[in-house]
Amino acid sequence: MATKSYADLKADVWDRGACAGCGACVAVCPADAICFDEQGGALSPRNIGYCKQQNDEVNCGACYDACPRVHAITGDVLGNYLEIVSARATLDIPRKQTGGAVTAIVLTALEQGLIDAVVTVTEDPWTKKPASVVITQAGDIVHHAGSRYNWWVPLVAALKTAVIDRKFQKIAVIGVPCVVQAVHRIRESENDLLKPFGKRIRLVIGLFCTETFDYCILMEGILQREHQIETWNIDRLDVRGKLEVTMRDGSTHTLPLERLQEAIRPGCRHCTDFTAVCSDISAGGVGSRRGHTTLIVRNDTGKTFLKEAIAQNNLVEEGSVDTDAIMRLGLVKARRPLKS
Repeated sequence: MATKSYADLKADVWDRGACAGCGACVAVCPADAICFDEQGGALSPRNIGYCKQQNDEVNCGACYDACPRVHAITGDVLGNYLEIVSARATLDIPRKQTGGAVTAIVLTALEQGLIDAVVTVTEDPWTKKPASVVITQAGDIVHHAGSRYNWWVPLVAALKTAVIDRKFQKIAVIGVPCVVQAVHRIRESENDLLKPFGKRIRLVIGLFCTETFDYCILMEGILQREHQIETWNIDRLDVRGKLEVTMRDGSTHTLPLERLQEAIRPGCRHCTDFTAVCSDISAGGVGSRRGHTTLIVRNDTGKTFLKEAIAQNNLVEEGSVDTDAIMRLGLVKARRPLKS
């Protein structure tokens, strides 16, 4: 089979409006020829005008092979798993979003040397603007806890920093389903250009996600201009079938998701994966009571990291999980019409 180039990726994904914006193609391009313009200003990456395969006839195909949108993810809402548990962190995590379980797991892994870096999302505390980040210190994990993953961020692009620039060997990636799908493709690929990335990824934690939002449209448009909600006064945002905006004084504002349609990234309409079925552990607030995190442990790797966090007394399993609640929300996403 002929190796496919960025031109094929552009035709099959970018030009169809199916791009997830995950940044995988940016990370793995050996020529650094694919990039995103300023965040929020582009629905897909662009090529700077050079491609090893197109220009020099050198087999590459890295960008195409890493893209999560060249093949559809199929299967049921929950995917394959070993167990589903409800858990909460025992640590003091001031800005935890649900039960702090993801923070507890990766903090433990860093402290115990199971991983040496975490590729994840952070946000500016004043503007709430998101960015990808590579974290190497356990204390920084707590500092970044509660960062919003439902913003669009080309997260996988930070893998290039972690793998190529900083030479980390045991990396954890935390991201929404499209990020997880890209990382899964990288880990499973036989493409020699992707193997240096895949073999360094030790743990993948997927986050429940219905869709991601464009920062400028939602924050600067809908919240600030229409509802006079200032970013500096927001404590946190949460999506549980609706958008809940919690202010610093404890008051809340609620917006129906129907009102946020214009802020949803177009590429999200091509995704049916709610629980990040290709991860080692999936996590979210749906199915557990407030203050707890639902964890779908999918394989032995995920189970090892979970049990280590429990053994170090950083995490406790507590309460039951309402899997029907997960199924209901997941089926809404799975059954929505896909864009062709």
